[in-house]
Amino acid sequence: MGVNQIELNGLTFQYRESGEASAPAIIALHALGMSAESWDEVAAVLGEEYRFLALDQRGHGGSERTGTYTFELMCDDLLHFVNAMNLERFTLIGHSMGGTVSYLFSETFPERVDQLIVEDTPPPFTGEKFEIPAKPPGSLPFDWEVVPSILRQLNNPNPKWWGSLTEIIAPTLIIGGGSSHIPQDKLQEVSKRIPNCKLVTIEGAGHEVHAGNLSAFLTAVKSFLAS
Repeated sequence: MGVNQIELNGLTFQYRESGEASAPAIIALHALGMSAESWDEVAAVLGEEYRFLALDQRGHGGSERTGTYTFELMCDDLLHFVNAMNLERFTLIGHSMGGTVSYLFSETFPERVDQLIVEDTPPPFTGEKFEIPAKPPGSLPFDWEVVPSILRQLNNPNPKWWGSLTEIIAPTLIIGGGSSHIPQDKLQEVSKRIPNCKLVTIEGAGHEVHAGNLSAFLTAVKSFLAS
């Protein structure tokens, strides 16, 4: 497992890499408040067959605290990252916030994504209302400003994110955690909008599916990638 830093568009980003540099690439994007490290157990297995690259998104882990945070900026960061890595095409895995970034990227640059895997999130949809919490005391492993920024977007989503799901051409797998705080019926709706999409629900895994049931998560992912 290598931990590396790279400058993208004038900002410093950190990423974790497993597997052979010549193998087909998988890019993994973590959830809000997490970091690339949250993929380590997944990387240990998928790194046997793939070049597994997990990016610390802006404001998280070892990447720069930029002060401004939107799904669109994170989508741009991903574009700069894959271009810097000379990856013309790759498989994209996103969890929660990283899943929304993955939907956006796959809508905007459909020709770049070979296969898309999203873990327990739909794109933000109208009707959700989140209270913006106060910053907790003490130090955090991420920039707190990410939280109000992302919640504001969840409370006022761009309808295009949902509307453009039909533009995703990559074969897609959505993995739901069953009883999580994510409305699983929304995952069903997303799977119907994306032209080539399969929904797998891992009951009882919860929102952190790959932590709640790693073996079932890996089984679903490996069987999808092999198909």
